[in-house]
Amino acid sequence: MRFRICMCMLSFCLLFSFLVPVKSLAAEESGLAPKARSAILIDSDTGTVLYEKNSREKLPPASITKIMTMLLIMEALEQGKISYDDTVRVSDRAESMGGSQIFLESGETMRLRDLLKGVAVGSANDASVALAEHIAGTEEAFVERMNERAKELGMNRTHFQNTSGLSAPDHYTTAEDIAVMSRELLKHPEITRYTRIYEDYLRKDTENPFWLVNTNRLVRFYKGMDGIKTGFTSEAKYCLSATAQKGTFRAIAIVMGEPDPKARNGEISRMLDYAFNQYTNHVVYKKGDWIDWVPVDKGLKNFIQVRSPQRFSLLVKKGENASDYTRRVEWKRLSAPVKKGQTIGHVVVENKGKVLSRMELVSARDIPRADAWTLMKRTTKKMFFLPEQAPTAKQPSTP
Repeated sequence: MRFRICMCMLSFCLLFSFLVPVKSLAAEESGLAPKARSAILIDSDTGTVLYEKNSREKLPPASITKIMTMLLIMEALEQGKISYDDTVRVSDRAESMGGSQIFLESGETMRLRDLLKGVAVGSANDASVALAEHIAGTEEAFVERMNERAKELGMNRTHFQNTSGLSAPDHYTTAEDIAVMSRELLKHPEITRYTRIYEDYLRKDTENPFWLVNTNRLVRFYKGMDGIKTGFTSEAKYCLSATAQKGTFRAIAIVMGEPDPKARNGEISRMLDYAFNQYTNHVVYKKGDWIDWVPVDKGLKNFIQVRSPQRFSLLVKKGENASDYTRRVEWKRLSAPVKKGQTIGHVVVENKGKVLSRMELVSARDIPRADAWTLMKRTTKKMFFLPEQAPTAKQPSTP
């Protein structure tokens, strides 16, 4: 009897040790990016991680750095600080940059849109510096803003020393942080007008046209790919942050430290194939979709209209029922003054009580506190049971 019990226990232990380690080893051995030093695959809309390998290891990013450079450029464009038609003058410093370049000459002028194309398509270091100087005055001041923006985005394992990604002793990031800034950059969809270009020319109407070929060859050979940025130095090896979209589902795949371009492109393709084969999504809100009117206590305006700040989707594994997921909106109690950009609530998606994704909702404008006369009039109306009602559902907000 004792022998039988021992044999049963031994069999159970062997079975358990077989199931658990094999499952873990299978995940490693059949990993999507076995040659990469670090990798991550995410859903662009929700940020959900679909695969990762050493994604928090600090590594040199090479020209993937330019994702943050482009992000600051796109934000400055959105804020009206610069325009695509700005004329940018090239400095001695910009001309002196080595590595990938479009061979700018000191004193030359070029439109901002063409310099941005040089960065996005040709990974031009000289164009990166010229744009940084145009926006911030000096590359050093621009780099300070890059690091500030990284902290604001929660990229706590990142530090930049230049705009280009040329090797520097204290210049590093992680695949996880690259995913964060890649996702943020894609909130400016117009950037893909540049990152999806395979080949084009600069100085088209001059005697010295410059042929640009995208350093990311997959924009031509992987269906649906429209960005974002490659990187290579002898220290960083071959890196790539890539994004592709099929239908409404956009994925972002990142590899760092690949031994050669073939491995880099192959593993990125495998990661994206996995995402599109295994998952789909359902759009909950498109950017700008109306969500609700929210009351503001003692505000000059009684209500603030809330629209979706970005596209927000529900990520579903193929074969699962989307009806199993629930959506709710959580509002904060608001009291004036309310500042533009202030968090006022969240959209939450759950499955069986587990929060799967969350989108922050912010105020689109300032709501100052009402003066004493306005507050008194409102109190009087309430006394006569005439409280101010929320506006009709989707009427446009007051400018």
